[in-house]
Amino acid sequence: MPSAAPGAGTGAGEGGSPFPGSAGGPVTGDPVHPPAAGAVRPGDAGPAPAGSEAARHEGGGKPRVLVLRALGLGDLLAGVPALRALRRAYPGHELVLATPAELAPVAAATGAVDRVLPAAEPGRAVPRTLDWTGPPPEIAVDLHGNGPPSHRLLARLGPLKLLAFAHPGTPEVDGPPWYAEEHERERWCRLLRAYGIDADPTDLRLPRPHAPSPAPGAFVLHPGAGAPSRCWPVQRYAAVAEALRARGHRAVVTGGADEADLVARLAKLAGLPDTDVFGGGLPYDRLSALVAGARAVVSGDTGIAHLAVAHATPSVTLFGPVPPSRWGPPPGPRHRALWHPGPDGDPHGHETDPALLRISPDAVLDALDALDAPAAPEEGP
Repeated sequence: MPSAAPGAGTGAGEGGSPFPGSAGGPVTGDPVHPPAAGAVRPGDAGPAPAGSEAARHEGGGKPRVLVLRALGLGDLLAGVPALRALRRAYPGHELVLATPAELAPVAAATGAVDRVLPAAEPGRAVPRTLDWTGPPPEIAVDLHGNGPPSHRLLARLGPLKLLAFAHPGTPEVDGPPWYAEEHERERWCRLLRAYGIDADPTDLRLPRPHAPSPAPGAFVLHPGAGAPSRCWPVQRYAAVAEALRARGHRAVVTGGADEADLVARLAKLAGLPDTDVFGGGLPYDRLSALVAGARAVVSGDTGIAHLAVAHATPSVTLFGPVPPSRWGPPPGPRHRALWHPGPDGDPHGHETDPALLRISPDAVLDALDALDAPAAPEEGP
């Protein structure tokens, strides 16, 4: 599942879907990444005719593509393949991403986004408005949800073309159908392909960070998630940490800004020194360096699991209420997804999901033993 910040969880849905959102602020003044060269524009989602009102940017600049993904870290990372597909399809446009301001460094790392439109609201609800200025975007893309709230938010800006999933509440949207059981990365790539834009769901790697890891070669344990239903018991994380240390490995713990008590409890139970405790919500560059340099990451279904995939860091991800078929890592020897099949649970519930409780510390240690040995570092795109 996604996360609300570097290291947290997901939110409620819109129009019956599991995809929430946030509210907006002004477009940031400085670009986060220069535009990249790319492919020919697809016909169905093609730009406005030269000289049209919507194709003109303020001051005679570039036409703009606005993408709505006002969610969390994991959501943004799952949307990277779609963002890169849009970058290739519209190389001469300014690509503006509506997302929480704290995710601007992640957006920059994708190499696909020119500017961030800050969008954050408590409860991850769909934004009520966006502070968009100047002419309408030429293209607006709903990578946020499948319901009328996000559709109408973008439609109010008057784009020449709105790319979105179909919904009975917005019959004017001519998009493809929504499939609830689809994997998140494939979902948004399929949306773009329906509009003639080639998108590859495996295009999700991030470049290795320039900063050195604060704990190179360590096993990173992340006990938090966006809801208690996706949090494996802290005592079991502590048991894994103790076993790893008994084998001579370094184990460190991370947590979000609101998870200080959880991090402190794990550290105390496992007897970790202060140097191995990274709580308080690490800034993205430091968290990225820690994950990229880790021996492996152990976490629930939350943002740091997606970051491990983005950096090709071996990982063991523990699933409970939502199966890995929807939010899990891509297949391959570097990643293990542990899950006991059963009926769907509540990913925003207040109690640990019963399926998650069926995973034992020994199962996690066995999965870590089975991970492919880390190869020489690879550079991302």
